[in-house]
Amino acid sequence: MKSLITICSFCLFISLSANAQNKRPEDQIKKYWFVMLTRGANRTQDSVTAAKLQEGHMANINKMYYDGKLKVAGPFGDDGNWRGIFIFDCETKEEVIQLLSADPSISAGRLAYEIRPWYTSPMGSFAPGKPVKQ
Repeated sequence: MKSLITICSFCLFISLSANAQNKRPEDQIKKYWFVMLTRGANRTQDSVTAAKLQEGHMANINKMYYDGKLKVAGPFGDDGNWRGIFIFDCETKEEVIQLLSADPSISAGRLAYEIRPWYTSPMGSFAPGKPVKQ
C-alpha cells in the first residue's frame, strides 16, 4: 500500500510539473511597469551639461538592464514632448520610482516621467532573469 501511495504521489507530481511547463503564454501574464519619459520642466542646461546628463542617462540604462530590472528602453524619433519609454520588471511602483531617481536626466529635471502598470507574457525580451554581458 505504501508503494502505491508513493507511485501515485510521484505521478501527481509529474503531472503537475508537466502542466506548469506547458502553460500557454496567455495563461502566464505578468505585471511590468511602463514608463513614458517626457520633456522635463528644466531643459535650460548648456550643451556640455546636457551631454553629460545624457551620458549618465545611458550609463544608468545599461546598469538597470544588466541588473535585470529594465526590459525595454528607447527614444522616440521626433522632437515631441514624449522623449522615450522604459519597461521595468519590478515588484512595485516604488521600486521603479527609486530606479528612476538614480537617472541624472530625471534628477536634473531634463526628463520627467509617467508610470503605468503594463501586462504581458514573460517570454522573449520579458523572460525572467538578468541578461548576460557580452
